[in-house]
Amino acid sequence: MKIWRHVSSFFKQFHVRKIQTIISLSTISITVLVVILVSYMLFDRFSQASEENTYLNLNQIIEQVNANLELYVSGMEDIFEVAEEKVNAGGKLSDETLEEQLGTILNTREDLVSIALFSMDGQLVRNVPSIPMRQNTKLTEQAWFTMAQKNPGKLQFTPPHIQNLFKWEYRWVVSMSKVIPYYDGDMIKQGVLAIDVNFRTIDELSQRVSLGKQGYVYIIDAAGNIVYHPQQQLIYAGLKYENLEPVLNYSFGSYLDEAEGEQRIILIQTVQPIGWKIVGVAYVEEFLTTKQDLRDFIVWFLIGVLVVVLIVSIYVSARISQPIRRLERSVKMVEKGNFRTAVDVGGVYEVEQLSKRFNLMLRRIRELMDQIIEEQEAKRKSELDVLQSQINPHFLYNTLNSVTRLAEMGRNEEVVTTITSLSRFFRISLSKGSHIISVQEELEHVRNYLIIQTIRFKNKFRYEIECEEQALECLTLKLILQPLVENAIHHGIEQLAEEGFIGVYISLQDEHLRLKIKDNGVGMTPDRLSKVRTGAARSDSGSGSGVGVRNVQERIALYYGAPYGLHFESELEEGTTVTIRIPVVRPENEQGGKRA
Repeated sequence: MKIWRHVSSFFKQFHVRKIQTIISLSTISITVLVVILVSYMLFDRFSQASEENTYLNLNQIIEQVNANLELYVSGMEDIFEVAEEKVNAGGKLSDETLEEQLGTILNTREDLVSIALFSMDGQLVRNVPSIPMRQNTKLTEQAWFTMAQKNPGKLQFTPPHIQNLFKWEYRWVVSMSKVIPYYDGDMIKQGVLAIDVNFRTIDELSQRVSLGKQGYVYIIDAAGNIVYHPQQQLIYAGLKYENLEPVLNYSFGSYLDEAEGEQRIILIQTVQPIGWKIVGVAYVEEFLTTKQDLRDFIVWFLIGVLVVVLIVSIYVSARISQPIRRLERSVKMVEKGNFRTAVDVGGVYEVEQLSKRFNLMLRRIRELMDQIIEEQEAKRKSELDVLQSQINPHFLYNTLNSVTRLAEMGRNEEVVTTITSLSRFFRISLSKGSHIISVQEELEHVRNYLIIQTIRFKNKFRYEIECEEQALECLTLKLILQPLVENAIHHGIEQLAEEGFIGVYISLQDEHLRLKIKDNGVGMTPDRLSKVRTGAARSDSGSGSGVGVRNVQERIALYYGAPYGLHFESELEEGTTVTIRIPVVRPENEQGGKRA
């Protein structure tokens, strides 16, 4: 037993260190085994994928060059067809008009050098621009002329050559030629139409291609003649750079070629319809990773993984308990009532998230406590505002002034009615300091107010009060109807020329109490209505009880919650309707404050 106690004490003493060792050794062992297994399984596949991706990428580059050249050739064919149509229509056009149209075609592109029509015996029929020919050009022996005669009706493209037909600077061009009919007066003859295109455009399309640092692209025609080569001048000087024999046997594809002890990837694409071949040359050593390189990478990768895993596992295991202890200390401080404490966010992911949530919880608790304090202060302020506005000197003065005038005129019955209504009005306003009264009392309060106002305004308006029987015993906030009726009188009815009307209607709808005040006054503009709905405009009269529309809305929201309050509907010259929506509260459920 004594030995066991010593062993238990030893494990307790080194518990954290033991966990660190287990985590470190387990993580390193599993990681090394996984890395070795995966590396062994993927070694060959990686090599194959590297080669496949290299071929794929290089082929995509050559295919893009091929697509660009085919697009360019297609554009040249379209231009040749337009020029051919103009020449064919030459019998219907004057020489000046035809020359002008051919000149327009020539000016559409910067790479067009000349357009010329020759007879089958080599005589110049028409050319644009109109420049004299050189002597001894041996025109009928030139490739573009002979190719067109050998293949009548088919557009021919020549390899690049020096244009030496006309008396201007020598230009490096590619010629398009074709045998076509043309008008010589009223006679139709056969001739050769030739359009020379500046070779610079094809040269630029090919030069922009990059196949590594040493790789390049060259173009040959169907006969094996070099159309373009980055070492073009040396080739024309007699040096042989390329082995074209195997290239001529392929229309497209790729193969490995040994040249001067170096492995090269040869990629081939054919430009349709002219039959040129685009040949890409890339050096294997620039693109393909050797197996030895891959082995070296795996070894260094494994060493790096071991070092990183060792450092991370030791760090994580050593730090995993520290944030938990900090969290424990913070919880104890909160337990003692210190809600201003905060936990330092750190450690492993789970501990970090727990620390964040704990801090968020403390912040939310503080916010709720502050909110409760603010709500209580607002509630007390609202109650104070109601009490202060319950006896408004201005309203009392106007009412007593009306009583005086009625007494002077001997209208004693109306005097009695006014004073009685005023007494009841203030009795309900005070209501022994309670801010919650029954719907019946609230209706009695607004009825007395309407009686006083009808007498004061000499029956300028009539009113109507209707309430469902079940709603009379429900409880409501005090003084929520009178301010709205006051607004209806001062802002709607008072400005009418004819008799006004105010209706107060109360009903129950799905456990909600709906109180509606409707008048036929002047109404509100859409802009004014929008401001009233958003609380941006003051809706109280400023001369009545002082308990304004905004006060009513705030009190309802404070006691019953944000979903409850006022809803306004109004049209100019039609009147205004204000609907109050609050929950049904019966006397047995009244809790003396804000409804739960």
